Amino acid sequence: MSSKRASKKVTFQERIEIVEFTIAHELDYQAAIKKYEVSYQQVYNWVKKYEKFGIDSLQDRRGHNKSKEELSEIDKLKLENKQLKARNLYLEMEKDLEKKLQELNRRNKTFP
Repeated sequence: MSSKRASKKVTFQERIEIVEFTIAHELDYQAAIKKYEVSYQQVYNWVKKYEKFGIDSLQDRRGHNKSKEELSEIDKLKLENKQLKARNLYLEMEKDLEKKLQELNRRNKTFP
């Protein structure tokens, strides 16, 4: 029996239902795969996350950044450092561009 299935978009509530079903049926992953038409890997990962971190770990947080209030002090410093590096790079590029423009202007003045 193959448990390989294409990934399926599943809501937070559906994940809870699938995990609860799997746990209630003594971790019968195959039954969950058949009933909900999801992959073994999805069910396995959701069950492990649920057991280790609780129900909130089943939420899909991909693409969602933490708000500044949620960041730890170290994460805030890392974010500030990243922003300063990006600003520094921008200013360096701007300075280099000005030098190139001045150089081109000087060259154009020397040629009639």
